[in-house]
Amino acid sequence: MSKWTGKLLLLWGAWMMVAGAASGQSSRGSESASTSIDAALTFNASYNNNVPGDTFWMQGGNAQVHTQLWRGLGAVVDVGGLHNANVNNSGVGLDIVTVAFGPRYTWGPRYGRYSFFGQVLGGEAFGVNSVFPMPAGTDSSAESSALILGGGVTIRVSRRFSVRALEAEWQRTQLPNATTGVQNSLRLGAGVIFRIR
Repeated sequence: MSKWTGKLLLLWGAWMMVAGAASGQSSRGSESASTSIDAALTFNASYNNNVPGDTFWMQGGNAQVHTQLWRGLGAVVDVGGLHNANVNNSGVGLDIVTVAFGPRYTWGPRYGRYSFFGQVLGGEAFGVNSVFPMPAGTDSSAESSALILGGGVTIRVSRRFSVRALEAEWQRTQLPNATTGVQNSLRLGAGVIFRIR
């Protein structure tokens, strides 16, 4: 089993435990009224630094599954992909896929249309279709840890459908880049949310 597959299975297992806990709450009376599961699809633009002083934009999207567990506290699984075919006209492209998991806190007036959330996610970043400096030369792919901090605004349109008006996040990865080995990105997104349960 590859390292990638093992990590994805571990993440999937964590998500299943969270979803199981949420389902278990549904039989416990009035507190379960806040328990819900929703899926979001967003378009993202990301302002990145490859090496210090060298910045560029990437575009892509995210898929998220969020479970509201207790009052405003929930858990999120976030899978995102970003692409740039020609970083700063260098002739070198870059694709980054992130898989992350963590807590989210959501706040909003009980019967209001707007809600606000903040989240802290941790996981893995996979860089592909690029050039990554390694001790013994270069490689076209690399992986590192990923940390994502941020939040956003959601507008409820109906019981089952909402709009993610804005999601803004700081993303930190540590892919090889021949200098600091650290990348800081500002990820901005907007999209749609479908309530599953």
